[in-house]
Amino acid sequence: MQRSSAHVAASPAAPEDAVIRILVALSVSHFLNDVIQAILPAIYPILKDSFRLTFAQVGLITLAYQTTASLLQPLVGAFADRRPMPYSLAVGMSLTLVGLIALSQAGSFHAILISAMIVGIGSAIFHPEASRLARLASGGRHGFAQSLFQVGGNLGTSLGPLLAAAIVVPRGQAHVLWFSVLAFAGIALLIRVGAWYQHNLVRQRGRKPAAHSHVTLPRAKVVQAMTVLVALTFSKHIYLSCLTSYYTFYAMQKFNLSVQHAQVVLFVFLFAVAAGTIFGGTLGDRFGRKYVIWLSILGVAPFALILPHVGLAATIVLTVIIGAVLASAFPAIIVFAQELVPGKVGMIAGLFFGFAFGVAGVGSAYLGRLADQTSIEHVFYVCSFFPLIGLLTVFLPTLERAGSRA
Repeated sequence: MQRSSAHVAASPAAPEDAVIRILVALSVSHFLNDVIQAILPAIYPILKDSFRLTFAQVGLITLAYQTTASLLQPLVGAFADRRPMPYSLAVGMSLTLVGLIALSQAGSFHAILISAMIVGIGSAIFHPEASRLARLASGGRHGFAQSLFQVGGNLGTSLGPLLAAAIVVPRGQAHVLWFSVLAFAGIALLIRVGAWYQHNLVRQRGRKPAAHSHVTLPRAKVVQAMTVLVALTFSKHIYLSCLTSYYTFYAMQKFNLSVQHAQVVLFVFLFAVAAGTIFGGTLGDRFGRKYVIWLSILGVAPFALILPHVGLAATIVLTVIIGAVLASAFPAIIVFAQELVPGKVGMIAGLFFGFAFGVAGVGSAYLGRLADQTSIEHVFYVCSFFPLIGLLTVFLPTLERAGSRA
């Protein structure tokens, strides 16, 4: 049978190349989505100066975005488990586009908050169903599929500040509108992916679950493990929120960098986060997700503790290590949780993506207030202790599944 670019959206899931194409399409769409969403924190210095915002108000912008994203994602995921919504991916990207346009034209602090909330709603709709689709197209390599999906988002998050430094910072807030081109491209791509998804849902419903496809643990063990995973997600995203939201200010204040140079430093860190993501799921598939979680969260603790006490060059090197190692945790956490609670893929993805966004939002708001009361350097010192929560990994069960460690 002849293949064409238009045929991808309708071809069955069985051929491996079709599955990989869908995973790549999801990763690219995640990249486009998160480039757009990364513009918001990337232009914080512009917004702070233009609207004379305090650090607490900067944190509230992040909170507005993250709250809508976090509260809606578990609900969207739970609904999608019962009634999958193939074209909701394109709807989510469309709302992100609306928020982007509103942000480019926002003339007040409250208008910025509303724009951020709309972007958050778009994110809440996009992520759970995209994660479900990544699992559907995984061919059984759930960790690899989750990593490939997430690496697109992290690459987008890393590139956003660089593009903002090149396009928005020199020209002003209104030039955020240029990124609508990416949103339109994402919508077009996700409509095609949605068509493939809808076509393959019928085949997926007709299949019987594979034997021993998940581990059955006592309810108390599942609750304990899920509590630990939530605590680890809290630790990871509080620390990432500190770096993502305030690294530019830290670099500008401590090392006297310009806004554009500080954005480049932030890009280097976020690129390291993206690079680390691809390894977490793949290594988890091979060696066991518990061990990846051990290494990725607790493993960054020594570097995090040293970070507030070194110079610029060492700061850049340490944040690269921290970003790459810490990022490998989230794909492993997501798949670990999905295997603990089988049949609830969307709900679990929504819960953890949503909780991650929520923690980042609340953490950013609190850290901004702390920065106003003390200093950005003090915030980095306080946050350096959060990776020690990774010690809780000792309470996770070691899952054995399909003859290999999970």
